[in-house]
Amino acid sequence: MKRDRMMENQTSAVGALPVNEGERSEPERAGRAPTAPDPEVREKPVRKRFPVEYKLRILRLADACVEPGSLGALLRREGLYFSNLATWRRQREEGTLAALKPKKRGRKATDPNPLASENIRLQRENERLAKRLQKAELIIDVQKKISQILGITLETSPERETL
Repeated sequence: MKRDRMMENQTSAVGALPVNEGERSEPERAGRAPTAPDPEVREKPVRKRFPVEYKLRILRLADACVEPGSLGALLRREGLYFSNLATWRRQREEGTLAALKPKKRGRKATDPNPLASENIRLQRENERLAKRLQKAELIIDVQKKISQILGITLETSPERETL
């Protein structure tokens, strides 16, 4: 009871309604549900590639910028960084138009060894001949065993004895 009286005294002194501990102090948003972050994973960003004509046009526009802040405005409008301009200017000063073309990224392809194909061919031929030799040796062994069983003596030529 004392507690009820204390609450009445606080509300009358402040002139507001008592706030329950479980209520929110801010009003509910009418008709809007709270938005949750998008759970979908974004695709990997695509690297920007600039054609040579575009680079040269931007360099001409950048060289024409003489007023303070005009170069920054150009870069913001085109969505570029100053480092892009510095790289393109250096490439232009080198005098090679090929340097302005985008370079292929990643590992450089190694030149195939011209002897590699011949090496593979010779290895295959060696395997084929080794199998053929095995078959021939097997046939010769079978012939020797049959001649021993039948009692036939085989004459050996002088050429075979040296092998």
